[in-house]
Amino acid sequence: MPAGKKPFIYDPPMSPYLSLVYYDNDIVVANKQSGLLSVTGIQPAHKDALISRVQKVLPSATVVHRLDMATSGIMVMALNKEAHRRLSKQFQDRLTKKRYYARVDGTVADDEGSITLPLIVDWPNRPKQKVDFENGKPSLTHYRVIKRLDGETWVELLPVTGRSHQLRVHMLSLGHPILGDRLYAHDEARAKAPRLQLHAETLILQHPSTGEWKRFISDVPFMDYQPETLPLPGSDDINPD
Repeated sequence: MPAGKKPFIYDPPMSPYLSLVYYDNDIVVANKQSGLLSVTGIQPAHKDALISRVQKVLPSATVVHRLDMATSGIMVMALNKEAHRRLSKQFQDRLTKKRYYARVDGTVADDEGSITLPLIVDWPNRPKQKVDFENGKPSLTHYRVIKRLDGETWVELLPVTGRSHQLRVHMLSLGHPILGDRLYAHDEARAKAPRLQLHAETLILQHPSTGEWKRFISDVPFMDYQPETLPLPGSDDINPD
């Protein structure tokens, strides 16, 4: 094990045990806590996950997409097969819109930009991912600087694709790893925060039954910043649902 890295022990947060943002007959939206798995794992200790907690109150819930264990924020789940099919297709066809916020190490030079580096699993070091121009999957992230501070930068991240660890590896590729990232950050950046400073703040999707565009928001827990609300597609609306 590299120097400075502690062995991983799964210790999921218990308070709040479950934070539901919205639910109806078709979908449930939760605010996942950092440190909680999205889905259950093979080991007995990994049976506690967001999906298992949701299923205690909504037994038919199934996972449509995932957040990294260390990432916090908005996650949607389906409550029936048709909702699962339609939501999954939206993610597959990139019709959903996602916005994240992060604190990254150092001073990001450009005010905004796009990162198009292709990604693939770093097999000997899995679950880590890496840039691979020959075999990697196309990946696209738009970023915008929110604030520059001494030794760190606050950024808004808009992923177009949804590759595993995409935002973490893309920011690392700029030379600015996300603070608190135990997988990708160097020792100094990892020590600057007690958890990964990455939060899924907004998710916009079409309701699988009504077709209505819905927007779900979770305030960023590690930033004193109030972003403008993302408009719903085809509207100038600025008020959250």
